[in-house]
Amino acid sequence: MYFTYERPEFDRNDPLEIRRVVGEAYANALEAAKGGRCADYIPELAKADEGEFGICFADMNGERIEFGDVEKRFSIQSISKVINLAACLKFLGFRETFSHVGTEPTGDAFNSILKLDTVSDLPFNPMINAGAIQVASMLSNIMDFDELLGFAREFCMDGDIVLNEKVYASESETGDRNRAIVYLLKSKGVLQGDPDKTLDLYFRMCSLNVNARTLSNMGLMIANNGQNVKTGKHLLHPGYVRTIKSLMFTCGMYDESGEYGVTVGIPSKSGVGGGIVGAVPGRYGIGTYGPSLNKKGNSAGGIAALTHISHLLKLNVFE
Repeated sequence: MYFTYERPEFDRNDPLEIRRVVGEAYANALEAAKGGRCADYIPELAKADEGEFGICFADMNGERIEFGDVEKRFSIQSISKVINLAACLKFLGFRETFSHVGTEPTGDAFNSILKLDTVSDLPFNPMINAGAIQVASMLSNIMDFDELLGFAREFCMDGDIVLNEKVYASESETGDRNRAIVYLLKSKGVLQGDPDKTLDLYFRMCSLNVNARTLSNMGLMIANNGQNVKTGKHLLHPGYVRTIKSLMFTCGMYDESGEYGVTVGIPSKSGVGGGIVGAVPGRYGIGTYGPSLNKKGNSAGGIAALTHISHLLKLNVFE
């Protein structure tokens, strides 16, 4: 349970009040991070500093409120699933994409294969590993990593995103469970691409180097219905963005998505590298970095910060 500062009613559009709330959220995050630990099943991730935390809170004018380690680069991990889904929708369309992956939450761990093996031949949604691997299999037929990296840079409004070679090597060496998933999909006759090519693209996308600013930019792109707030360019159809927001809300925080939806209520996606991206429709993009994870694999500090911000600024989408 994360604590929040209570305060009498205040002007939630006042920039000074918003800064104060974000600063309090940062303090909350530092305290909450003490109860977590870094992911260690990917050895390179275990090297992160559990005490690091950064938050970037950006509005539709591109104005940012930042605290902490916002420039620290880390691997995007499962947040790349949002980028991959966006690319799949853009280049293959809704019907083709969701002919091969579902839209239902599972309530299971992100790397579980239980329902894939016993309930459905198709992965339940694109935010779990099986679904993201299926999406990668579709993308592997139409674009290579460099092309998908270019899309990621545009989607995140960050031209400095590069591959973290050390994390990529660590992912590749230890990703046996994901290999099991890709070959289970192949054995069922539903995988859409070559298994080795698919898995390599998936591992590479999980190993992109981003920071809290990158994630706030991604949040802004989603919050602004696929339109770049800086240039006005439309990158993605609003209908596709609505689908992405829906899946982030219902499936984006692993098997903590239901609780997070109730307590925070912001479409979000987490990664075991410590990042969380949040998109407040029409208003804000939020990026956090805190590699100290809770038992569900979500950033302990990130959830504490987003809980506080949502509570005091009344950002729950059902508010």
